[in-house]
Amino acid sequence: MSADLKSLIVVCGPTAIGKTSLAINLAKSYNTEIISADSRQFYREMNIGTAKPTKEQLAEVPHHFINNISIHTKNYSAGKYEFEVLEFLGNYFQQKDIAVMVGGSGLFINAVCSGFDKFEKEDESQLWVTRRFLNEKNLDWLQQEVERLDPEYFAIVDKKNPMRLKRALEIIYTTGKKYSEQRIGKKTERPFNIIKIGLSLPREVLNERINQRVDEMMIAGLLEEVKELYLHKKLHTLNTVGYTELFDFIEDKISLEDAVALIKQNTRNYAKRQMTWFKKDDGIKWFQPEQKEEIISYIGSQLNK
Repeated sequence: MSADLKSLIVVCGPTAIGKTSLAINLAKSYNTEIISADSRQFYREMNIGTAKPTKEQLAEVPHHFINNISIHTKNYSAGKYEFEVLEFLGNYFQQKDIAVMVGGSGLFINAVCSGFDKFEKEDESQLWVTRRFLNEKNLDWLQQEVERLDPEYFAIVDKKNPMRLKRALEIIYTTGKKYSEQRIGKKTERPFNIIKIGLSLPREVLNERINQRVDEMMIAGLLEEVKELYLHKKLHTLNTVGYTELFDFIEDKISLEDAVALIKQNTRNYAKRQMTWFKKDDGIKWFQPEQKEEIISYIGSQLNK
């Protein structure tokens, strides 16, 4: 590896596995800064339910792309994130040689590492008609339609995110091809080295961690946070795990006990989808969270090539 080549260390894996702690340790070891690749932690108004780093953790190492936009921000996409992170890195790498990226949002990580998906040209004459049609459909219908037309993408998509489902259907309807067949394009070469670290645990261990985290969130005041956001509940950014279940409780649709149980179940399902996504990436080197010495050794071997 050329001595002047910069490196981006990517820490990825499912929710609640310990990515934040590892990223902070790595950032301290290499005297570097952290870029968040957790799409829910971008939003200033969502804190407890998105498991943001604590104030103490944020103070330990400079973090970027946390609290950078509002839930009212429109059209913040993976493509926009790619542009902003690459612009940030262009300036950052003039001062430092290594940066750490951490998160569980595979689409956003892939946008930075490989380039955002380039699709076949959509039929513009049908695009606005399609969008108007899809905006009238509820979440259940969108889920069933994506599953019918593109089961491969349905297996990994966040099924509670209507924006992702609508975008997939837009592509399918206007190009006549599956979204999953188009979204893995040619990798864009980056002017920096990329070292990907994946964290994994046996499913039963991870599930217990998830259950414990949800309990801790409730103790920390998740319900109060959701109540403060209730008037904005129709925003697509709030149509996410940890918020929709408690909105239902607030509206007396389910009990608090059932809402908490659903948060745990939906988070476990989300973690499973995250692993499905990341396991498709052959460039990720997998470790368990406690293997810090092995991780440091591996990164060192990659930096010294």
